[in-house]
Amino acid sequence: MLKSLSVNARIFLVVAVGFGVFAIAASADFQAPNVHQGYAPEQPIAYSHRTHAGELGIDCLYCHYGARTSPVAGIPATGLCMNCHATVTAGLDAVVAEREQAEAESRPAATILSPEIAKLWAAQGLDVNGQPAGEPHPIPWVRVHNLPDFVAFDHSVHVNRGLACATCHGPVQTMERVRQESDLSMGWCLDCHRGKAADPTLVLNAEHGRLPAGEHVSTDCSACHY
Repeated sequence: MLKSLSVNARIFLVVAVGFGVFAIAASADFQAPNVHQGYAPEQPIAYSHRTHAGELGIDCLYCHYGARTSPVAGIPATGLCMNCHATVTAGLDAVVAEREQAEAESRPAATILSPEIAKLWAAQGLDVNGQPAGEPHPIPWVRVHNLPDFVAFDHSVHVNRGLACATCHGPVQTMERVRQESDLSMGWCLDCHRGKAADPTLVLNAEHGRLPAGEHVSTDCSACHY
C-alpha cells in the first residue's frame, strides 16, 4: 500500500503518525508498557495500611516477615492477622459505644464484629460468634506489585542492606488502599543502584546522582537477570 503513495503522501503519513505518538506520550494517562504506577486494585477485605502501619505503627516486617530471609516478602496468613483480631473485633468507637449501652441497660456487652473483620473470621472458618462454621480458606488478595518473570528481585538482599520499605513502596503508612507508588522500571532501579555505594560501610560524598563505576551497587545484567 505504501508503495502506491507518492513521496509527499508518505512524508505526510510519517509526520501524522509521529504527531499521534507524541500526543499519546504527552497525555497524563500515558505509561510505558508493563509500567503500572498508580495501580491500586480493590481488595477482598478493605485492609487499611494507614490504620495498621500509620496510626498503630506496626512494623512492615511483622506481617511481611518473609522479606528478611527470602526473595518474596509474602502475604501474611490469616492466622497471623488473628493474633490481634481474635480480640480486636471492631473499631474503638463502636466497642466503646456498645460497652456504654450495655452498662446503661445492665447487661453484658456484646461482641461487636465489623463487616471487614467478619470476612477475616469467615476465612478462618468462624462465624460472627467465633464458633466453627465451615472450612478455613485463603483470602484471594490481589497482587499490587508484579515484576516481569525475567526480573529476579530479592527482598532479603535489600532489607538486610538496610533499605527502607518506603524506598520502593512509597509512604504505605499513609495509604488506605495500597497502590504502586514507583514505576519499578529498569531505569528506576538502575538510578538507585548507581547512587548506592557497593560497600555500605563507605561514606561517599555523593548522596544524589551517580557514583563512579565500581563504587556503586552492581549494574551488571546478571545482578537482576539470571
